[in-house]
Amino acid sequence: MKKKNKLAMVSACAALAVTAVVALNDSLTTRLYEVRSEKVREPVRLVLLTDLHSCAYGAGQRKLLDAVEAQHPDLVLLGGDIVDDDPSLDEENAWTVVRALAERYPTFYVTGNHEFWGGRPEELKRRMEAYGATVLEGACETVIFQGQPLGICGVDDPAVGEESWEVQLDRAAAEADPDYFNILLTHRPERVNRYEGRGFDLVLAGHTHGGQWRIPGLLNGLLAPNQGFFPQYAGGRYQIGESALIISRGLARESTRIPRLFDPPEVVVVDVLPEG
Repeated sequence: MKKKNKLAMVSACAALAVTAVVALNDSLTTRLYEVRSEKVREPVRLVLLTDLHSCAYGAGQRKLLDAVEAQHPDLVLLGGDIVDDDPSLDEENAWTVVRALAERYPTFYVTGNHEFWGGRPEELKRRMEAYGATVLEGACETVIFQGQPLGICGVDDPAVGEESWEVQLDRAAAEADPDYFNILLTHRPERVNRYEGRGFDLVLAGHTHGGQWRIPGLLNGLLAPNQGFFPQYAGGRYQIGESALIISRGLARESTRIPRLFDPPEVVVVDVLPEG
C-alpha cells in the first residue's frame, strides 16, 4: 500500500509540475482570426500588437520581429501601451520594434493609458511619426491596397480626457466612408456601447492582458483594468452589432506584477477576406 501511495504521490507531483510549466509558459504565440466582408475584393492581412510595455523579446527584439515578419502582413497596427511608464523597463525595446516594423510595413499607432501615465504622450507620438508610424488621434486614414480602399481610424486612450476622447471618436466615425471597410484602432475594448453602430466594420483593442489568469474552457480572464473581476471582454473575438471586435491579449511579460497563467503573450493576425 505504501508503495502505491508513493507512486500516486509522485504521479500527482509530476502532473502538477507539468501543469505549472504549461500554465506559466510565456513564450510568444500567434493567434489568427478571419473577418469576412463584401467591402473587400482581395484578402488583406493585418497584424495587431498591443501592450508591449517595453518588454524584451530577445536580442534586437528578434523573436517578436521574426514572428511578425513570418506572417507577411499588409498592415501593422499598434494598439497602445507599446511604451511603458516604468523607468526600470528599457524603453528602447519598444522603439526597436516600432522602427523595424515601420520601415517595412504601413504602420499605425494609437496611445494606451501607460503612455499618458508617463506624462509625455506628445513626445512619444512625435517619435512614432519620426520612425514612420502614422499616429491616429481621432482621424481616419485611407489606405489603398490592391485597388481597394480601407479606412484605418483610431482614437487616443481615454486618459486624454473624456471630452477629448468623445470628440475624437465622433470625428473618426464621421470620417469613416461607409463604402470602405473601416477599422477602428482603440486601446480600450470595454466601451462597446460607444463603438457599436458607428460605421466601423472591425474594432481592434488591447488593454486587458487577457485577464492575466485564464483557465481554457472555464475562465476567459480573471481580472482586467476598467472591468474588474471576470471581465466580459478579456481577449478573443466578439460581435457588437454589425462590428467584429477583436481583443489582443497583449505582449506584456516582465512588466506585469503577477505572472500570466494559461495566458501567453500573443501576436494577433487578422485576415480580412471577401464574403463567400
